[in-house]
Amino acid sequence: MFEKEKIRHILSQREKQTIVVTSDPLAPAAVLVPLYEREGEYWILFTKRTQKVAHHKGQISFPGGAREEVDRDPVDTALRETFEEIGVKPEDVEILGELDRMGTLTSNFLITPLVGIIPYPYEFTIATSELEELVEVPISALLDSDNYREESHVYEGRAYVASFFDYKGKVIWGATARILKQFLDLIFGEDSDYRKV
Repeated sequence: MFEKEKIRHILSQREKQTIVVTSDPLAPAAVLVPLYEREGEYWILFTKRTQKVAHHKGQISFPGGAREEVDRDPVDTALRETFEEIGVKPEDVEILGELDRMGTLTSNFLITPLVGIIPYPYEFTIATSELEELVEVPISALLDSDNYREESHVYEGRAYVASFFDYKGKVIWGATARILKQFLDLIFGEDSDYRKV
C-alpha cells in the first residue's frame, strides 16, 4: 500500500546529490513530481509542452521551470511554476521531499525535483501558451518493465544511460525520465525501504 509518510521518510533519510553530465554553467530550476490517488491507485501528473516554448518543445515533463528573483527556494519555484502552468494552488500541494538535483543536457538547467501530493479530482487550468495537454499515468504502468527501456549515449565524451518510459504511445525521456527513474527506484525498487516496511 502506498503511504505518503513512507515516501516522506525515504526521501528525508538520504543525502541529496547533484547529477550532471555537462561542464557548462547551469541555471537553477525546480519541478514538482505531482502524485495523486485515482481509482484506488496512485498516479503521476505530467505536462506535454507545446512547440512554441523556448525549451523542450513537445516533450513530456513535470510542471516547473526556471527560478525567478521572487522565489526564496526551489519549493517556491516549483509551486509558482505549477500554479502558472496547470493552476494548482501552492496551498493545495503537500511537499513530501526532494530528489537529487539533475542537470539538463541541452537547455543548461540544474533542476531540483520536489515530490508532492495534490488533490484529485482537481480543476486544472492549463496555460495553453506553454502546454498542449496534461498526461496522467498510473504508477503501476511506470513500474511495468514492458513500458521501460534504456539506451547508452555519450555526451561531451562522457557515457551515460538514457531512460525511456512509454505509456499509450507517449514517451517520457530526457531529464524528466531520469527524475522519474530515481523516484521509482527509491520508492518502489528492489532495495527500497518502502518494500521492506
